[in-house]
Amino acid sequence: MRVQKPINSGFNASSTASDVLKGIDIKGKTAFITGGHSGLGYEATKALSEAGVHVVVGARDMGSASNALSELTNITILPLDLSDINSVRTLAAYVNANRYLFDYVICNAGIMASPEKRVGPGWESQFATNHIGHYVLVNLIWNNIRSGGRVVCVSSAGHHNSPIRWDDIQFTRGYDKWVAYAQSKTANVLFALQLDTYGKNRNIRAFSLHPGKIFTPLQRHLSYEEMANEGWMDRDGNPIDPTFKSPAQGLQLRYGQQQTRP
Repeated sequence: MRVQKPINSGFNASSTASDVLKGIDIKGKTAFITGGHSGLGYEATKALSEAGVHVVVGARDMGSASNALSELTNITILPLDLSDINSVRTLAAYVNANRYLFDYVICNAGIMASPEKRVGPGWESQFATNHIGHYVLVNLIWNNIRSGGRVVCVSSAGHHNSPIRWDDIQFTRGYDKWVAYAQSKTANVLFALQLDTYGKNRNIRAFSLHPGKIFTPLQRHLSYEEMANEGWMDRDGNPIDPTFKSPAQGLQLRYGQQQTRP
C-alpha cells in the first residue's frame, strides 16, 4: 500500500515558493496552472513567472485574472470553467491546435464547502470542479506534457475525512458540504497516484500535496461564524490559529505522495 510520508525537502512551514526556487534554473520552461490568478494559484504563477517560466493560466473569470496578473510578465490567460466539461474540451482543443508544450501542470483551482449545486449531467459541483474537470483536462492535454514533466494536484489533509463514496458519489441521498469536499480531495490523491504510474514510461511524475491551512478565497463559502467554530478565527474575523500560513508559504511541499510501500 502506498502511503504519505514527509519528503524531507529541507524546507519548513515558513518557507515560500521563492525560497524553494532559489538556485534552480527553470528559465524558459512552460507551466499550466488552473486558477493561477488567485490565492495559492497566484503565488505559484508569480514565483514561476519571476523565475523566467512562461505561465499559462486557466481562469473562469477572465477579467479578474487579467487584473490580478497585470503586473506579471510572460503570462497567457485562457478561459476555463472546470465545472463545465465543454469549457475544458474547448481549452484543450486550443492548446492542441496551438501546439503548447508544458513542463509543469498544476491542478490548483477548486472550491470548498460550497452549497449544494448540480452541474453537467447532475454531478455534485465540488467533485466535478475539483476532480472531474482536472481529470478530463489532464487526459486531453497529456500529449502536450513534455517528457520529464511534472503534474501537481493540490489536495488537502481534508481528504482523510472521506473516501470515495462509490455507492453515492454525487450525493443523491443527502448533501454534506464538508464530506463532499473531502471526497473530492481524496479523488485528487488517487488521481495523482495512478497518473504517476501511468507516466513512468515518459518520465512524467505526478504528485498530490496538502499545502497547509491558509486563508485564501477558497473560504468564500464560509461565514465568520463557521470559521470561528472551526477555531480558525474569532467572531470578529481576526485569525487566531497560529498554524495558518500565507499563500506564498503554502507553495513549499512538505507532505506529498511518495512512491513507497510499507
